[in-house]
Amino acid sequence: MAAPSTTSLEAGHPLRECDDCGLVVRLGPVSPGVDSRCPRCDAVLRRHRESEFHAPMALAVASLVLCLLTVSSPFLGLRLLGQDRDSEVFSGAWVFYDDGLWILSILVIATVVLVPLLRLGLRLMVLGGLRMDRPPPILATMLRWHEKLGIWTMLEVFLFGALVSYTRLADLAEVEFGPAVYGLAAAVVAMVAADGSFEPQAAWDALERRAATAHATSPPPAGPANSPQPAGPTNSLQPAGPAKVTQPARAGAMRIACDCCHKVSLAVPGDACPRCDSTLRHRKPNSITRSWALLIAAAVLYIPANYYPVMTVVTLGQGGPHTILGGVMEFAESGFLPLALIVFLASVAVPMLKLLGLAWMLIATQQGSARALLFRTRLYRFVEAIGRWSMIDVFVVSVLIALVRFGPIASINADIGAACFGAVVVLTMIAAETFDPRLMWDVAEEDTAVTPAVNNDRSAPIAASAHESPAAR
Repeated sequence: MAAPSTTSLEAGHPLRECDDCGLVVRLGPVSPGVDSRCPRCDAVLRRHRESEFHAPMALAVASLVLCLLTVSSPFLGLRLLGQDRDSEVFSGAWVFYDDGLWILSILVIATVVLVPLLRLGLRLMVLGGLRMDRPPPILATMLRWHEKLGIWTMLEVFLFGALVSYTRLADLAEVEFGPAVYGLAAAVVAMVAADGSFEPQAAWDALERRAATAHATSPPPAGPANSPQPAGPTNSLQPAGPAKVTQPARAGAMRIACDCCHKVSLAVPGDACPRCDSTLRHRKPNSITRSWALLIAAAVLYIPANYYPVMTVVTLGQGGPHTILGGVMEFAESGFLPLALIVFLASVAVPMLKLLGLAWMLIATQQGSARALLFRTRLYRFVEAIGRWSMIDVFVVSVLIALVRFGPIASINADIGAACFGAVVVLTMIAAETFDPRLMWDVAEEDTAVTPAVNNDRSAPIAASAHESPAAR
């Protein structure tokens, strides 16, 4: 892509547009352990950590080692009537493929093995590259892909699905935990800690300061504008006045925040971000239409996902198909009420909440409604965060079909309902990513602080609020 024609805004405390409501604020200096939050919708704009690179790198190394040990070690073993069968983390993916459900095979192997390993590898290369005297510009591309892959890392969901599977198998035969079970639990803890300690914005800022971004030509000159600003004695953030430019603005230019690296530039929609090379858009293109298409497809597939069985269980020649609701009832009848409730919430309630919640947001946006605007914004954040947990049922089936393969004695096979349900989960996740919540504020005639030209800036963006993070308390 050609070098962008964007105009740089005045250096100093960075501008940041809220991803959820579109308000542009200027982030002032704050102390480590404090989160900068949007004063309008309370979304986290940036986390400030005391150790921005050393702790994240150590935790990423530990996570990668644990993940590699997990995928290369025995996971679960099943002993039934003198017959043994062992499985590994990815064994269910191969069984899905053998049974003709290759879509589920790809989904499991990607979300449990490939994406977590790739994302950790990209993070380590970025953090390691920042320790070099001259970081290569390709680090910006690596960090961009690291951010895109975030929602598709589902190790913790797979771990919970494995625990649900163990509960089902415990009454059928003797189940043995392999080293990979403990490795997976440790890897999940390490990855949660690694994600909590790593702030991508700090990496983007470091890459930009050291001219390692997509279109950088030489390191920026030393000076107050390019030096880290010390935190004041209090955790206050300074108000932002009208933005200034270092180059003349082009006709039609507006202040646009990159969806990937969040850099705010004065640019024409369609330009390339000067930091990460992503295409700049004032709002996500065709967000409403694309979200409706994905949501309708998910709603259509939700019917066969609940009507058709997700698996067929046969024990000593007896048994039959099991639907999602049938599995919930089985747990309840067996006395596992808490587990039945969890599976019901993850596999029935959450998909329904995503479908109805996103439909409400889309309808309200199209009608230009300002009612419950803040509640809808918070609901969107919840839907976006909780969506991947619906994959529990797919992972339960993956673990079970990999272990219970004893012919007429006992066998579990995946059915078409599992494929439909997996498609529902993926489609609703993509729909949530496609929907632009800032449109809810735009159509409600709320000031989004994005103006056509910086020399006619009437927005006067206000300061972000600072909140102490729980880790710092």
